Amino acid sequence: MSDYALRTATAEDVDAFSRVIRDAFAVPAAPDPSDSIRTVIELPRYLVIEHSGQVVASAGAFTRDLAVPGGVLPAAHVTAVSVAATHTRKGLLRRMMTHQLGEVPEAVAVLWASEGRIYQRFGYGLAAQNVTYRIDRREVSLRVPAAAGTLRQAAPADVVEELAEVYDRALPGRPGWSSRNTTWWAHLTKDPEQQRDGYTAKRAVLFENPAGVVDGYARYKVRGEWNDHGPEHEVNVLEVVAATPVAYAELWRFLLRIDLSRKVVLGLGSVEEPLFHLVDEPRHLRGKVGDGLWVRIVDLPRALTSRKYAAPVDVVMEVTDALLAQNAGTWRLRVGAGGALVTCTRVDAAPDVTLDVADLGAAYLGGTRLGTLALNGRVTEHRPGAAAALSTAFGWSVAPVSIEIF
Repeated sequence: MSDYALRTATAEDVDAFSRVIRDAFAVPAAPDPSDSIRTVIELPRYLVIEHSGQVVASAGAFTRDLAVPGGVLPAAHVTAVSVAATHTRKGLLRRMMTHQLGEVPEAVAVLWASEGRIYQRFGYGLAAQNVTYRIDRREVSLRVPAAAGTLRQAAPADVVEELAEVYDRALPGRPGWSSRNTTWWAHLTKDPEQQRDGYTAKRAVLFENPAGVVDGYARYKVRGEWNDHGPEHEVNVLEVVAATPVAYAELWRFLLRIDLSRKVVLGLGSVEEPLFHLVDEPRHLRGKVGDGLWVRIVDLPRALTSRKYAAPVDVVMEVTDALLAQNAGTWRLRVGAGGALVTCTRVDAAPDVTLDVADLGAAYLGGTRLGTLALNGRVTEHRPGAAAALSTAFGWSVAPVSIEIF
């Protein structure tokens, strides 16, 4: 491995590692210097591996906050992990991922996985699932009556401040959502025509309550399709963000009634999407479940004391971690009434449960039950009732979901 040099990326590497990433993910187009993704790249947080003067691997991270049960905390948003096809099976991925975990200043790291089997090797646990809904809108209607309010349509880039205000209001109560600064909003709302792939320009619809306050918005685009019998348009919903239940319902009422459309697709929905309980025929939402956000605990005591819990608990955990020795060992987690008074300290005591750091990552956002992991043997219980108590405490009232692939 001496002929493979691992280093921090520089501005001169962007085209090179962009090409490695595109080749790895079979993106046909060449790197585009005008692509807005370049505006959010943080070069000090990107690693590259160089071989014979060429960049052959990369791994990066974004500095963003993550909503967790009861709050928001900094999290390394891992991205751009790739190895050139001619240099795979040489340990380059493990070298980058291990180095990255050793350098991450945040208590947790999160990522979207191209293949789950890759990142479980590095201690990531499946913390949130996502559902793709392909709705037959002719078969679905809202059961709730229409509420007072006003809908207003605009180009997303023209109403960024209003979108951001609603998003920031909703963020703390949505585990799995990521913070967005001005640069991220500019990236997300950029809409070059060459990247539309047959869809219209991106659109935004905002819901204003009777007092004139914007309580929600939806971003979407439409693809026109026709057959021998008439229109078959598809409405592709990028996200629905609502600070109130009324706004959520009225935005979906609008999306399900767009003229000439027959299909409404939401690609990044929750396993507990509220829409499921608003419509008269939920089976026609036609959801397909897949993995979503993966979480890696980097600093165990800091991570566990940075979220709230659903119930009091006092449990001694034996945690294994093959990559970060500072996480391994026996820890006592104590949560007081209301789930707020949390301590997590090393102890020399017999464990109540044994589990891997990946299992803690899976449970961290409240979406994966430790009790379920105990049923398949990933959590071992030594004191009767300990796994159930820990599982209850880690749960949360809202299922986690990530509504943005980064």
